Amino acid sequence: MWEPRGAAVRVAAAALVLGAGACYCLWRLSASGRRGRRAAAARGPPADSSPPVSTHTMDVDALQKLIHLLQATDDPLIQEQALITLSNSAAFSVNQDIIRNLDGVSVIGGMLSNCIPKIKEKALNALNNLSMNMKNQEEIQVFIIQVCRTVESAPLNSDVQLAGLRLLTNMSVTSDYHQKMINSIPCFLHLLSEGTERTQIQVLKVLVNLSANPAMTRHLLRPQVPALVLLFDNCINRDILVRALAFAANLKKNMNDEEGTMIEEYSEASVFFTLCRDSAPFAQRLASLLHHPDAEVKEQVVRILTQ
Repeated sequence: MWEPRGAAVRVAAAALVLGAGACYCLWRLSASGRRGRRAAAARGPPADSSPPVSTHTMDVDALQKLIHLLQATDDPLIQEQALITLSNSAAFSVNQDIIRNLDGVSVIGGMLSNCIPKIKEKALNALNNLSMNMKNQEEIQVFIIQVCRTVESAPLNSDVQLAGLRLLTNMSVTSDYHQKMINSIPCFLHLLSEGTERTQIQVLKVLVNLSANPAMTRHLLRPQVPALVLLFDNCINRDILVRALAFAANLKKNMNDEEGTMIEEYSEASVFFTLCRDSAPFAQRLASLLHHPDAEVKEQVVRILTQ
């Protein structure tokens, strides 16, 4: 009996996706087994679980077929599985170059326009893995504004929003593409006030990267975030607190290095007045944090107070 053509295409596509991803899954399983065996051994050094560079990687032909499949199909299930396989493949450094050379970055980036959240999330995850490669970043940067808009429009704390923030974290490690994120700074600061701890940690990674660039200082100081000072508290999650302090320390340093600051350009509810204008509530919280048990927290507090 002949299968209907659509079903046959799905079967063939599933076989390709599963075959392409099998190598990655086998590596994950074998790495997990190695870790388990070594953990049971007598106090040896931890196993190296970093992905191999040149072994167990997909060949060019398999990656090309996978990218062509992603272009050709409208089936969301196949699209999602193809993106997952490409994302897993991008964990290997050799595949990062191959995918770029096969125009995979632009094909994956094109999936950001898909209206299905799962597809969008998986595309962001794939681009995030690919962005570990600097040459890939040169191609991914054309999607930054679209990624920022996705972060802004996605439901608060959603997987899509977090995936977008992870990609923006990698793309903001250097200052090359900071200008493309300027219009989304108010959104980032809003997420810092309204998001869950997972969202706060991820958006702080972006904000710390941006604040390390003096050219971004005024853009970061202008938005109004009255609740920002509440993050500087002994009861706050340590990962949030350390990053919030680093963000404040970077801005304070940049302000001190800059000449001719025009105070009138900032409103009283702005980040500037909260962190940089001798704010009594902020100063009181910093004094309390000097007694925090974490050394890195105290180090960042001292860094702020001594600038």
